[in-house]
Amino acid sequence: MRVQIFIPCFIDQLYPTVAFNMVKVLEKAGCEVSYNANQTCCGQPAFNAGFWGEAKDVCNKFMQDFSGADYIVAPSASCVGFVKNYYSKLYEQSAQQQAAKKISSRIFELSDFLVNILKTEDLGASFTGKVTYHDSCAALRECGLKQEPRKLLQHVKGLELVEMADNETCCGFGGSFAVKFEPISIAMGDQKITNATATGAEYIISTDMSCLMHIDGCIKHKGTGLQVLHLADVLASF
Repeated sequence: MRVQIFIPCFIDQLYPTVAFNMVKVLEKAGCEVSYNANQTCCGQPAFNAGFWGEAKDVCNKFMQDFSGADYIVAPSASCVGFVKNYYSKLYEQSAQQQAAKKISSRIFELSDFLVNILKTEDLGASFTGKVTYHDSCAALRECGLKQEPRKLLQHVKGLELVEMADNETCCGFGGSFAVKFEPISIAMGDQKITNATATGAEYIISTDMSCLMHIDGCIKHKGTGLQVLHLADVLASF
C-alpha cells in the first residue's frame, strides 16, 4: 500500500527521529512511503489562535501538497484531529468544501492507520521496560483513539504496560494554553508525572510529541527518572 506521510512542524524541527521511526514502522508493515518535501504546516496554530484567514492560506497549501488518493499518515493525533474535524468547518459553503472533506477522510494517526486500516497489531517490535500510556486529548477526544495504541504496545516483546491514574486527564500543554496559563499548565503536568511515577514505570508513551515535550520539561524540572517516548519510537525497536 502506498502512503504519504505528513510530518508536523515541531517533529520536523525538534524530534526528527520520530518521523524516521514512523517510516521504519510503515515500511515494516509493508507500505510504500512517499514524502513531499514541499509540505509545511496543517494550519492548526493559526486556526486555534483565531486567525482563520491566515489558517486558510496554510490549509490551501496543505491540500495542494497532499492531493491525490493515497492515505496520509502522521505521528500526531493533534494535527490529524485538526484536519479531520475542522477543515470541513473552515471551508464550509465554499468551492473547496468537497476537497476538504475528501482530505479529511484520507488522513490517519499512525496507530489508527496500523490497527484499523492495515489490520496490523504485531509488528515484531521488541522493547524491554515498564511503560505507562498517556491519552492525549487529541487522540482520545478528536480522533476517538483509546485501544489502538494499547493494542500495539501489548504486542511489543519485553514491554510491560501499566495504566496510571487519570490517564485520560490533560497533561496541561494545550498549545498556547501552556504559555497563557503557565502555572495551571505546570500543575497539570506535575500531576501527570506523579500519577506515572506511582505506577513504577520507566517511560511515558503517547501518540503526541507535543504532550510529551511538555511532560518532559516538567520531568526535568522535578528531576525524576522518567523518560518520554513516542509510540513510533517503541514500535521501531525491532
